Amino acid sequence: MDSLHLPQPVAPENKSKEDHNESYGNENKGFLSVIEVKGSPAHSTVALIEGETEDVDPWDLPELKDTGVPWSALDTRAKVLRVLVSVGKAAMLLGFLYMFICSLDVLSSAFQLVGGKTAGDIFQDNAVLSNPLAGLVIGVLVTLLVQSSSTSSSIVVSMVSSGLLTVQLAVPIIMGTNIGTSVTNTLVAMTQAGDRSTFRRAFAGATVHDFFNWLSVLVLLPLEVATGYLYVVTKLIIDSFKIQSGEAPDLLNVITDVLTESVIQLDESVISGIATGDPEARNKSLIKKWCQTFTNTTLMNVTVPGPENCTSPSLCWVDGNYTYTLKNISETYNIKKCKHIFVDVNLPDLVVGLILLALSLLVLCSCLILIVKLLNSMLKGQVAGVIKKILNTDFPFPFGWVTGYIAIVVGAGMTFIVQSSSVFTSAITPLVGIGVISIERAYPLSLGSNIGTTTTAILAAMASPGDTLANALQIALVHFLFNISGIILWYPIPFTRVPIRLAKSLGNITATYRWFAAVYIICCFFFLPLSVFSLSLAGWQVLVGVGAPLVAMLIIILVINMLQKRKPRCLPAALRSWDFLPLWAHSLEPWDKVVGVFTAKCCCCCKCCQFAVDDQEHREKESVEKNKNPHTEVYDNPAMIAETEVENEIKIELKILKMTRL
Repeated sequence: MDSLHLPQPVAPENKSKEDHNESYGNENKGFLSVIEVKGSPAHSTVALIEGETEDVDPWDLPELKDTGVPWSALDTRAKVLRVLVSVGKAAMLLGFLYMFICSLDVLSSAFQLVGGKTAGDIFQDNAVLSNPLAGLVIGVLVTLLVQSSSTSSSIVVSMVSSGLLTVQLAVPIIMGTNIGTSVTNTLVAMTQAGDRSTFRRAFAGATVHDFFNWLSVLVLLPLEVATGYLYVVTKLIIDSFKIQSGEAPDLLNVITDVLTESVIQLDESVISGIATGDPEARNKSLIKKWCQTFTNTTLMNVTVPGPENCTSPSLCWVDGNYTYTLKNISETYNIKKCKHIFVDVNLPDLVVGLILLALSLLVLCSCLILIVKLLNSMLKGQVAGVIKKILNTDFPFPFGWVTGYIAIVVGAGMTFIVQSSSVFTSAITPLVGIGVISIERAYPLSLGSNIGTTTTAILAAMASPGDTLANALQIALVHFLFNISGIILWYPIPFTRVPIRLAKSLGNITATYRWFAAVYIICCFFFLPLSVFSLSLAGWQVLVGVGAPLVAMLIIILVINMLQKRKPRCLPAALRSWDFLPLWAHSLEPWDKVVGVFTAKCCCCCKCCQFAVDDQEHREKESVEKNKNPHTEVYDNPAMIAETEVENEIKIELKILKMTRL
């Protein structure tokens, strides 16, 4: 009993607390009566702060704070050192950017070596190409195989020029090349999966380009099939102007070809030859051996089977059993060998392509990571503020709407300079990820890149010979008009900018379930096109019979989803939510657990395992926070915490006293 004592009250901080403690002590003297103290739950300011953080928009650009010493606090030596470091970082950034662009070029060559001949075989099947939907899918698949919309477009141009394909049949293929070229920046966004916020912005910034292309095709392909809109308008343009042949300019290629041509050089005519049905092209290697050749054409006497095979009746004569005629014979002489690494390597095209594919992906990912690190270290403080203000600030009212169109022009100009929409969109993707460019500004820049790549194709088409100039230029104009029509559909009016909302929704999903990004890429760019292509081979009846019910079911699901969010009363009680379905049919959480278990077993020692663990912990934390009460009973005030401890100790000692008396 002597060892038990009441704890001393905490030292009061103000007069009101002193009165409270004195009255509290008098009520408990002698332990004659046990008074149960019940404190009303106090609502913590921590809960209020957490509530505020939940309302923060995850799409707001983060503040890139400068953690270094201010410029004014540096001495002369430190200022000189900082300037030298900044110049060095800028030089390294340009160097890594150069290597990044070159690696994209080598990656395109690697894909052509791996699947170039297959792409030529796909284009050769005219029966399949007569189906517009199959032509669209073929354009997607071929562009994925060669990783270059310019290459796939040039194949289409060569087929039209040779008469194997009409311009009407080539229009859906051109639409497909527009979709296939957007997969590169989506793959680049995957390299930023380490941080959730960065990955959310980067993946949304990349897929906004995808959604624009898919939505444009969904509207313009049926319109083209029904009315021939793109073909008719471009035909009128071609017939109205007398366009003369010219030369396509080499801008950035002048700088990058120095490195890329020392690694690999390809003979682009082989793929076009396979597509146009040249039997000799199938046995040729895509790897260019001779960079300088000389072709000598001479008029020679040759034997032919009969007089009907002579080049002209006046140049035909018969000597006994032989018929002779004069014919131009061309002989090609190899003069100068190429100087790239694989010129003397006796390996199949597939093996060389796989080697280059692995090396280019390694260089591309390494350069991208280093570029992001350098940008994070350089874009701080006032520099970041200036850049973000220039890129993301609109013009004053009433000219704010002009800003987006200027961004479109800038995107078109930059793409014209680098001559590749994949390079430009892949370069801005990490900038969106780290928060320098908002997704609202990245959207018009991507639209401009679509226009920029078509202007390059137009200039390249103008370099065609006179007899094929009209068809080649019409196809390039179809590509240009398709993108202009898509911009008119999905940009001028703010509520029509559906690709931004879709990209943000997908970004939120992939930030929570990072494995879903890989599912999206595989389904949209590989599984769906291959499925449609396979059904097209079986005939349009099979394609319609299988595809129509699936499309109808998808439309019904989308309509029900919209009604559930906006007008649930219009639906029956059972359809106001998807809870009547199994959980795996309307939620990604069960699938996430399966992926987590699978990755834990397959790559337990790898970094991806850590990503899976992080995802699991993130989901568990979110579920715990959802189950909590909206007001958490936490005492932030130290004095209140101390009083609570005193009350608890009093209760414990009173219980002990009761037990000892008994």
